[in-house]
Amino acid sequence: MQLDGMNWMRGALLALSAGLILAGPAAANPVRTENVEAELSAEGPAVPGQSVWVALTQRIRPGWHTYWINPGDSGIATTVEWTLPEGWTAGPIVWPAPERHPVGPLMNFGYAGEVHLLAELRAPAGAAPGTAVPVKAKADWLVCEEICIPESAELELALPVAASPAPAPALAARFEAARASLPVPSPFAATLEPGADGHRLRVAAPGLQEGRLKDAYFFPESWSLTDVAAPQALTLDAGGLTLALKPGSAPPDGPVKGVLELVEEIDGKPVRQALALEAPLGAAAGGGTAEASSMPLWQAALLALLGGMVLNLMPCVFPVLSIKALALMGEEPGRARVHGLAYTAGVLASFAAVAGALLALRAGGAEIGWGFQLQSPLFVAVLAYVLFLLGLSLSGVFTVGGGVMGVGQGLAERGGTAGAFFTGVLATVVATPCTAPFMGAAVGFAVTQPWPVALSVFLALGLGLALPFLALSFSPALLRHLPRPGVWMERVKQALAFPLYASAAWLVWVLSIQAGPSAVAAALAGMVLLGFGAWLYGVTRHAATGWRHGGATVAVLSLAAAVALVQGAPAPAPAAQAQAAPEAAGYERFSEARLAELTAAGTPVFVNMTAAWCITCLVNERVVLSTGTVKAAMADKGVAYLKGDWTNRDAEITRVLARHGRSGVPLYLVYLPGKPEPLVLPQILTEDAVLDALGTLPGRTA
Repeated sequence: MQLDGMNWMRGALLALSAGLILAGPAAANPVRTENVEAELSAEGPAVPGQSVWVALTQRIRPGWHTYWINPGDSGIATTVEWTLPEGWTAGPIVWPAPERHPVGPLMNFGYAGEVHLLAELRAPAGAAPGTAVPVKAKADWLVCEEICIPESAELELALPVAASPAPAPALAARFEAARASLPVPSPFAATLEPGADGHRLRVAAPGLQEGRLKDAYFFPESWSLTDVAAPQALTLDAGGLTLALKPGSAPPDGPVKGVLELVEEIDGKPVRQALALEAPLGAAAGGGTAEASSMPLWQAALLALLGGMVLNLMPCVFPVLSIKALALMGEEPGRARVHGLAYTAGVLASFAAVAGALLALRAGGAEIGWGFQLQSPLFVAVLAYVLFLLGLSLSGVFTVGGGVMGVGQGLAERGGTAGAFFTGVLATVVATPCTAPFMGAAVGFAVTQPWPVALSVFLALGLGLALPFLALSFSPALLRHLPRPGVWMERVKQALAFPLYASAAWLVWVLSIQAGPSAVAAALAGMVLLGFGAWLYGVTRHAATGWRHGGATVAVLSLAAAVALVQGAPAPAPAAQAQAAPEAAGYERFSEARLAELTAAGTPVFVNMTAAWCITCLVNERVVLSTGTVKAAMADKGVAYLKGDWTNRDAEITRVLARHGRSGVPLYLVYLPGKPEPLVLPQILTEDAVLDALGTLPGRTA
């Protein structure tokens, strides 16, 4: 009897413990940051094999806001990273209907006050009822007023597990409010008619009454679809409503998703309704096509061709082209033409590969542009190594192949054809840090077009780069005027090594900005290894077989070790990367919030979008923007100078470039008071161009 009594007591204690777990709070203690109070809660206990809704609640400081999945002109959407027990899974954020938050000339999409972000957690079938599991979430958000502050919170919730659903009554109102804030599926069919001058969103809603419907606005999930700051003109007819949308940076390539906000007046009060909309593409607005653009293809291709030709004069490309020209001396016309065609094929194949990667990444949602590969510190380091090795080859430390065909000849001994092809590849690689006149508009057009059109423009750019050498190789008259081969060729070849050494040193400087001093130390150590490997390869190249193979093996290992050194270099601390610009520099770091604040106050603004790896940008800054004349004019006119650094990837700068039809830097904008759109200055700046743009501004009074 005593044993039975003990068993009964043990069972009663277990039941009481389970009841206490299930009756415990399904909400965690809130975490307070400077501007947001965040809290994690569950609608009830989890049931094995079933789902339970959890909510990330944000209580936002008055006057401030966080962001929707499409933040609009600026901002970053809230993200949640879950840490769950084994077997548990979490679904994506279910976004409430957004609100519009105008900031000067910009329009942002987000939330103010209190917002609940729902997500669905699923328990495994083996979850044990009567227990509680730890649910952890790391939430990151950007909260803005006139300034923007990134914040985060580590949230943890003890989630009870029960044999059957049992909603928590204390949290019922919260989850009811969360569901009420979600857009409801639209009962109306919709189509989007894209066009170069404007998209039209047609919604078949014949029941809408013109006197009752006061406003309509479409929030697209894709930031590139529309210019969100532009007004959306509403038209009502018997068939429903039509919204006129100003196109954004990229045309739609499939069904468009978003939220349609309708504001109706009912009993004298505005009533807001949010509809989750998916609109397939219909006939193009204005009788055009979805791929139409304000620039015809022939014009974009011509600009790209001219821009590619100018690239040959850039300091990284010119030595490579000169080496190729040396290789044609004494060649028969037939062989010269073969070299020209092989070089052109290498250039075109490389441009096709770079363009394909750029377009594929952008289609996948990456916010990148021309020169994106140079935003990778590893790519910058490897490019510095390539230029350093080529310089060593020209200096005579080692030789690849049997002549002066340049990098690539040793890949195949077929009369120099493979060398010509891979020299074209090298020319393309070293040209990517440069932006020539005519290129910006052409590349900006290309990245907004379908694949066939975009690829045509990029190939025209490559053809422009290859055209001078191709013309030389196909012209017997020009070949006859080349000087005769001689000892001087070796001296010229050695002299051409020094621009390549200078380019490698410049790339190491770029690396210092991107990845800090540790990466620079690793890159310099890698260059020492490369120098040793190149020297050993050169001195053993004509030795006995064992020495020759050993020298080649050590050279390859040196190259691998050099790359591994940079790859393994520790990343700089975020604080080191975010250092404020020195006051003596005379500029502020660009942000759309700061631009909006200045323009709203009537302050003229000069915006410089640049990157450390952009040679054109650096030359413009040195010979134009840093001169006393331009600085004095800006000071006299009261111009605020904002600089956007695109050396590392920056989605905000990418969006600004896209809005102005550009896919890369440099970009120079002048915002004048009273003008809705900025002046876009040429990519190759002159003092006169800057002074003319500022000339209409009155000087400061004494």
